[in-house]
Amino acid sequence: MVSAMILLNFGSILLGLMAWILPIVNLAIANKAKHKNWAAFSIASLSACAIAVCMQLYNIVHMVNAEAWGSLMDTSNAMANVSLVLIVITITLNVITLIIYRKNSEK
Repeated sequence: MVSAMILLNFGSILLGLMAWILPIVNLAIANKAKHKNWAAFSIASLSACAIAVCMQLYNIVHMVNAEAWGSLMDTSNAMANVSLVLIVITITLNVITLIIYRKNSEK
């Protein structure tokens, strides 16, 4: 049986990657055509980021309930730092996307 901790970590990684890939796809197709769904891509990206961070919080709750204090002490700093990096890069990519689409719409 797959542990809840493994599922939460795997899901968080997948959603974190999706949070970065969606704005990159947005940027890649920005100049090729009139892409009108860029806002939906950005909202999906920010939502994926938020869900990924929530999954990490539930992972912490799971470790507390399992009384896995050693695991919690070993991974809590890394989880906090990785969550911060995920949030900062996701917001940066989406702001860049917003700036480029605003410039393209002014033309």
